[in-house]
Amino acid sequence: MKKLLAEFLGTFTLVFAGTGAIVINAATQGSIGHAGIALTFGLVVLAMIHTFGDVSGAHLNPAVTLAFAAARRLSWRAVPAYLTAQITGALAASALLHLLYPQNPAALGATLPAGSAMQSFVLELVLTAILMLTILSVSTGAKEKGITAGITIGAVIALEAMFAGPVSGASMNPARSLAPALISGQPNHLWVYLIAPVLGALIAVPLCIGVRDAGCCGGRGRCKCTPPVS
Repeated sequence: MKKLLAEFLGTFTLVFAGTGAIVINAATQGSIGHAGIALTFGLVVLAMIHTFGDVSGAHLNPAVTLAFAAARRLSWRAVPAYLTAQITGALAASALLHLLYPQNPAALGATLPAGSAMQSFVLELVLTAILMLTILSVSTGAKEKGITAGITIGAVIALEAMFAGPVSGASMNPARSLAPALISGQPNHLWVYLIAPVLGALIAVPLCIGVRDAGCCGGRGRCKCTPPVS
């Protein structure tokens, strides 16, 4: 239950701060700006890894949880509970933002393709694969903890949001896209942000195995090819 509460709180904070930055930016005529929104996502993930990484792993993302299970770093039996906690936390955050901003600026930060749906699908797939490859490389088992992991993962998220956000929204997280879409009633192209991140995260597992030593990305315990993350 502690792990599930940590996933709920961590995902709630991620969605509340990240999509909240989008909502507030729209409500205040661009006072935060695109760079500020990208940094908000990176910083909140960094903070949540330091806060909950040693409890639940601070996955905060159904795609990450599924990839950890595929890499045999997390039991498949734990996956349904993790996904439920993450999605519930995201929905709670979007519901609170809707309560605070009933006029629904920027559709509560819902992710929508700026170009074609397929363009955003490919972007989300590649972005999530890069993110998950990074997570697998700096994590210990199913845990992401320590200053190295937090800074690295947060930096990758901010970087990807900085350059890809204007096109696809740089979601990389089904829960982050699902919650504002459902609460705001804007489910258009939601399939892009549910399927592409999961496929991208799963693709990262064999990629990690391909570039790392045997046992690093496909088994339980400490990654044998990286120094301990303390």
